Amino acid sequence: MLGKAFKNIVPDAHYLSSRDCDLRDTKQVDKLFSITRPKTVIHLASRVGGVKANMEHLGEFYLDNILMNTNVLEASRKYKVEKVLSCLSTCVYPDKVNYPLTEDQIHNGPPHPSNYTYSYTKRMLDIQSQAYRDQYGCNFISMAPNNLFGENDNFDLENSHVVPALIRKIYEAKTRGTNVVLWGDGSALREFTYVGDIPAIAILLLEKYNERGPINVGSTGEKSIKEVVELIAEYFNFKGDLEWDTTKPNGQFRKPSDKSKLSLLGWKEENYTNFKEAIEKTCSWFEESYPDVRGVK
Repeated sequence: MLGKAFKNIVPDAHYLSSRDCDLRDTKQVDKLFSITRPKTVIHLASRVGGVKANMEHLGEFYLDNILMNTNVLEASRKYKVEKVLSCLSTCVYPDKVNYPLTEDQIHNGPPHPSNYTYSYTKRMLDIQSQAYRDQYGCNFISMAPNNLFGENDNFDLENSHVVPALIRKIYEAKTRGTNVVLWGDGSALREFTYVGDIPAIAILLLEKYNERGPINVGSTGEKSIKEVVELIAEYFNFKGDLEWDTTKPNGQFRKPSDKSKLSLLGWKEENYTNFKEAIEKTCSWFEESYPDVRGVK
């Protein structure tokens, strides 16, 4: 999803997917870098998922992500990449923390237990970046977006994030004439960012950000899961019942983030795509592309 969004503004970059190279394999990664010799690397690869996928695949999420991160940064160091931008997530922050989430609080406590292994691998991605900066002088930086969504997302109900899962559930329930069962009670709060906004931010960071430590980059403004559900249901004109299964977890209640460092670089809140507009664009793309979307077919 994010890689394809980059193609809209950086069409001439060299793009790789898991079909081109298994980043968990040290030898494959070394061969890739020895051939391509990149000057700049934007590291977006990770194994991701929502609350359900994280809780059911703790060890797999840890192993896959720690291997990918380790191999990409080590190859970047070995082949003298001039700058690496790695993608973290606001899930790296502690469960119990002062709000809003400022970058200096990342290691002030454990992350939420629902996705702790993924969160720790992202923390270690930033630690490895800092270690290589300190020992080898590598200009490795990292950004922490919040919940990304948009066209080309993963709509697999077993391992997708919240927005694509909700879009698929509500769309398919409408077409089948059934109700929708949703996890939790809808009260959890999240910040969401349209995926199309991130490439421009990344280019800004490559040009202007060279600091040790991560920078928050997602849109501010919390939305409850219930609000998101209602927006999607409104777009699809869904008339069935929305049933909340309160025996299922909500996940972390809220994690609002501070964007002061990004603002100092010149990025403004109005530069982000309006949330309702972004939801409508994503729903429209899904409806037009269904069932030929990732995670469905």
